[in-house]
Amino acid sequence: MEGHVLVVFPHPDDEAFGAAGTIALARKKGTSVTYACGTLGEMGRNMGRPLFANRETLPQIRKKELQDVCQVLDIEDLRMLGLRDKTLEFLNVEEFADQIGAIIDEVKPTYIITHYPGFAVHPDHNATGAATLRAVERMPVDKRPVVLCHAFSNDRLEHIGEPDVVIDIREVRDIKIQALKAHRSQTEGMLGTVDLTKIEGNPFMTRLLEKEEFWTYKWDGQ
Repeated sequence: MEGHVLVVFPHPDDEAFGAAGTIALARKKGTSVTYACGTLGEMGRNMGRPLFANRETLPQIRKKELQDVCQVLDIEDLRMLGLRDKTLEFLNVEEFADQIGAIIDEVKPTYIITHYPGFAVHPDHNATGAATLRAVERMPVDKRPVVLCHAFSNDRLEHIGEPDVVIDIREVRDIKIQALKAHRSQTEGMLGTVDLTKIEGNPFMTRLLEKEEFWTYKWDGQ
């Protein structure tokens, strides 16, 4: 990827699971990356394992984890939108798109990475993807960046087909592992017993750490 990449996800750790390898590869090439994160994931149920967070401390912990992962991924431009976790589906999509559109107007990305609405499982994911697409849809066709959508619902292949962008991230696997580990409150429970240097035979971890898949969004008429 060349030019400028804008990543738009709703929660700290969405980037680590869905796009950390792609971001790391872009930064290695010198491509600028802006990360717009909608919330602090303050309503998340995971509090670390063993527990080290509670409902009061979790927002600041996840904020620090978000900042830490940006250092791991060499993202210098982090935008925290200050929205409330688990409420994004109730926002006015036009107003949400205004926030994202303002960032697009400022950084003028050549690529945007976001969730594929309807195929990203969590309502916040779907709402963020929908608002991002709406912000791009408003733009003149010849000015629109390429939008790469992350989808992981069980029915994604049935409805949207195979991903047309598959990025081999084995070169930066160690960076992706660091990014996942940076979100301690969320990932220690899942990854704590997994030897990330020996993932053969574990289809989920192999897929997570060897490739990242995206669907280029197709606008009407394309």
